[in-house]
Amino acid sequence: MNDDDALAALAALAHPTRLTTYRLLVRHEPEGLTTGQLVEATGLTQSTFSTHLAVLVHAGLVVSERSGRHFIQRARIDTLRALMLFLARDCCQGRADLCAPLIAELTCC
Repeated sequence: MNDDDALAALAALAHPTRLTTYRLLVRHEPEGLTTGQLVEATGLTQSTFSTHLAVLVHAGLVVSERSGRHFIQRARIDTLRALMLFLARDCCQGRADLCAPLIAELTCC
């Protein structure tokens, strides 16, 4: 992941609706959720939600797949992993004393 990719992902997640949507999709991996289920969960109109979804897709955080008459939205866990590693490596710059507590906190829960 490079700076531009990280900025796109962070900017996409910097909106409450998009962060909520992404959290829902991560929790429903690997099966994903239909666009209709996400619209219902957010309480937005289809057109408003589509705008938010497009930002997540453009940032590489969500992938949309057609399944019959529905579109299934799935979180791209590989992008999440890349973003987390990018932040940890870039911020910690290989210093185990900075990264170890973060990793320990992630593995504890």
